[in-house]
Amino acid sequence: METMSRPLVRVLGQGVRWATGLRGGGSALPGLFMEKLHPGFVAEELARLPRGVVVVSGTNGKTTTTKMTVQLLRSQGLRVFTNRTGSNFVRGVAASLLAEMDAFGRLDADVAVLELDEAHAVHFVKQVQPRISLLLNVMRDQLDRFGEIDTTRRMLRQVARATTETVVLNREDPRIAGLADDLSEGTGVSWFGLSDALRPMFPSDDDMRDGLRQVDPGEQDVQVPSVRRPDADVVLEAVNARSVELNVGGEKHEATVDLYGVYNQYNAAAALATALRVLGTDADVASLVAELGSVTPAFGRGETITVAGKPLQLLLVKNPAGFRLSLASASAQDYATMIAINDQYADGRDVSWLWDVDFDSLRDAGVDMVSGVRAWDMALRLDYDLVRVGSVEPDLEDALRQFIAGSGERPMRIFCTYTAMLSLRRILGGMTHVAAI
Repeated sequence: METMSRPLVRVLGQGVRWATGLRGGGSALPGLFMEKLHPGFVAEELARLPRGVVVVSGTNGKTTTTKMTVQLLRSQGLRVFTNRTGSNFVRGVAASLLAEMDAFGRLDADVAVLELDEAHAVHFVKQVQPRISLLLNVMRDQLDRFGEIDTTRRMLRQVARATTETVVLNREDPRIAGLADDLSEGTGVSWFGLSDALRPMFPSDDDMRDGLRQVDPGEQDVQVPSVRRPDADVVLEAVNARSVELNVGGEKHEATVDLYGVYNQYNAAAALATALRVLGTDADVASLVAELGSVTPAFGRGETITVAGKPLQLLLVKNPAGFRLSLASASAQDYATMIAINDQYADGRDVSWLWDVDFDSLRDAGVDMVSGVRAWDMALRLDYDLVRVGSVEPDLEDALRQFIAGSGERPMRIFCTYTAMLSLRRILGGMTHVAAI
């Protein structure tokens, strides 16, 4: 293998990608092939990009925020490479590179914007130093994978320290904001944040536990540095049903953000702050703000699929804060509701976090269907909050068909964990048009 030329390895990798595509194989297999035959492939290819690499990581919102950032940059004329399938580890990036290269091994891109899982981001930045990193938040998510919440923060700290130019940080998350004090020499900070009026709507993990309060630096845990609130480049000032008010560099702008969930409106502020850093003086703020109105949901993140003539929204839930914000984003009375909870590795084996979600908002309307591997656990949790459950059916396909048939004239929404979401999309693909991932 040592004597095999880089072009030959790349051609073989593209051949593996083509062959696995014909057989319906997994998207990361060609990347695994390249990792074994040419470990420096990803670093070498990304080093050729004139505007470098942007890494997006954090517990919540990576996929949607990456999609927003890519669209904003493309609207300004940049050619953007991204791992659009959500293959957010090194071999997934390699597989995406093989898919985007032409027959001569050329990648038509100015910049890479990559969504990376917190744990895999640590390995990625050892190979590729990002020019810019966007770090969104640290929440209790899949603790059976990553351990304590401060373990996740330490992972993101390594990403921040590997960043060469600018780290874009969430001003309102104390564990993220504290990273500003521990960057490599020469690395700058850009902030996105919330107005005081909106802060209670977007609790950090500490806020979820203790309630939103002004923290006295003298009582801080050593793991959570004292948080100052510096001026932010982009501030989310107010939210409405389909629009937001943004303060960008001291100027007020109104933007349409037609995505389900107030958390996606905050993600829009993060994406805009990142795009401004990538573009620098080339940025046209007014057109970037306008482009936010054209962003559509990423798969399973508020994605709307039309089935039986009615809209059905798929809403990914992974932790208490995310579930809480999803529930708060629309009145339960307006929807037929299903909840699907799995406990596979990608979901997190430990579903005890469901007990930290307040389901009182579902009490009047109830939940029509509960499904998934942990359906009975979810039904029990709802019973403790006095939420009526119409049916419990662990089999996702049977549950989905019953749910659709029984929804009447109401639009539908399904709160689901990751593997449940993938299964539901596959089942829906047999009933109606579902966009390719």
